[in-house]
Amino acid sequence: MATYIALVNFTEQGVRDFRATADRAIKFKTMAEETGVKVKDIFWTMGNYDIVLVMEAAEEKAVVGTMLGLASLGNVRTQTLRAFNSAEMKEIISKAPKAK
Repeated sequence: MATYIALVNFTEQGVRDFRATADRAIKFKTMAEETGVKVKDIFWTMGNYDIVLVMEAAEEKAVVGTMLGLASLGNVRTQTLRAFNSAEMKEIISKAPKAK
């Protein structure tokens, strides 16, 4: 399973109804699972982003569809990143050409 990190910001609509954010997160987890995406963690953050999602999925297309579905609700805008753990990074490095 591949890991994905989503950096999330509230829209004006999402901020107006900020008190419902935890309940919306539960609904999102259910929606994501139905599309084959496992939400491992949700963090509310301070700084440039309001929320950080950590997800796993076997298919990239499932993640894209899930994030489009989330954004279509109008409460957030997202930026999704593919993340690599240490073992995956070692494999990637092993495939890189050596500098001459």
